[in-house]
Amino acid sequence: MNFGGKFEDSLVVEQLHKLSVSFLVDDLEIRRGGVAANMCFGLGRLGLRPVLVGCAGDDFADYRSWLERHGVDCDHVRISETHHTARFVCTTDTTGAQFASFYPGAMSEARLVELEPIVDKVGAPSYVLIGADDPDGMLRHTEECRQRGYQFIADPSQQLAFGAGELIRNLVDGAAYLFSNEYESHLIEQKTGWSADEVLARVGIQVTTLGKDGVRVRGKDGVDFERPAAKDVAAIEPTGVGDAFRAGFLAALAWGLSLEHAAEVGCVLAAYVVETVGPQDYTFTAAQFLGRLETSYGLSSAEAVRPHLTA
Repeated sequence: MNFGGKFEDSLVVEQLHKLSVSFLVDDLEIRRGGVAANMCFGLGRLGLRPVLVGCAGDDFADYRSWLERHGVDCDHVRISETHHTARFVCTTDTTGAQFASFYPGAMSEARLVELEPIVDKVGAPSYVLIGADDPDGMLRHTEECRQRGYQFIADPSQQLAFGAGELIRNLVDGAAYLFSNEYESHLIEQKTGWSADEVLARVGIQVTTLGKDGVRVRGKDGVDFERPAAKDVAAIEPTGVGDAFRAGFLAALAWGLSLEHAAEVGCVLAAYVVETVGPQDYTFTAAQFLGRLETSYGLSSAEAVRPHLTA
């Protein structure tokens, strides 16, 4: 939903403990989403075949068909017998600020999913990205990755607001990559009690998205650079933009490209999402995508991606 004003105009700081407000919204859009599905959709649009792991309800059939048509392997999604698929309900104002509620539903069964039987069927993963999910499920999957030697990516995002320091430390420590936005990076430091350098010492690469300012990539081996956001972005709605960045970044890694090119591919895919209402409602051709890469980051970036892009 979209609210035609600013939330801040209706909030009285001294009365937040008695908060009770209502906003007249301009529209209602029901869109496909979920962090894992959004990332998998983006990877599929770039020509890869990601494996979606998670839990859904018996209302998943139409969504499953959509994802499979866009290159996502959904054979390993657990279907709950008692819960609906998780839902995120969000209202965005004219500044991009958001009020949101989240119903976990079938997501609460993620702790019942084991990775090894999936790996036995699909082969060893390049990475297991552990995104915002049932906290016990996130912890189980992180521990299984450590035990079985699967490289994992920590992306706790929305769960950072609710997770205690011990949980977050367990989710982050030993990750090949740590993804967050800038606010979340400070939240990780605050809740874990680690400094920025201590966080970096516990992961291979830390990727921090900076909104309209692009992305920062740091590694304990000395990697340290920033890339600006893609040029000429006509921002409309931000939901799912971080998931798209991750999909583009991971696609470039799968193609064997440099971290710099991975950041650029992520920023361009993110641009398509922020210019569209809905996390999976964007389209592009290979030529269009390569054109945006060249415009934003130069010919060398487009030429590096060209042999791999089959969108």
